[in-house]
Amino acid sequence: MINKIQKCFETDSLFYTQHSRFEIKNEEFGEIFDQEVYEAICNGEIIKEYPQDKPYPSVLIFGRTATNRPLHIVSAYDDEENLTIVITVYQPNPKLWMEYKRRMKQ
Repeated sequence: MINKIQKCFETDSLFYTQHSRFEIKNEEFGEIFDQEVYEAICNGEIIKEYPQDKPYPSVLIFGRTATNRPLHIVSAYDDEENLTIVITVYQPNPKLWMEYKRRMKQ
């Protein structure tokens, strides 16, 4: 699925949810820009899958921007429309994530 999502970013076949736009603007570590999301997706990897999500299965992608900023992007892919839906984007808190890939136990 990562390849399909990456291709959608390259061809601008994207839909950002209202929630994702809010999170991008109000990120606690500073606003996240569309270019940063693109960069993180381009070198990203799926670290969690949510196959039961509706209306489309989604994935949590971890990637880094050109300036090495870590980002998490939750995305779904619509096969029928060849469209990536960006559900949310955030910079993971290093106090809560091990190497930004595994959530620490509280």
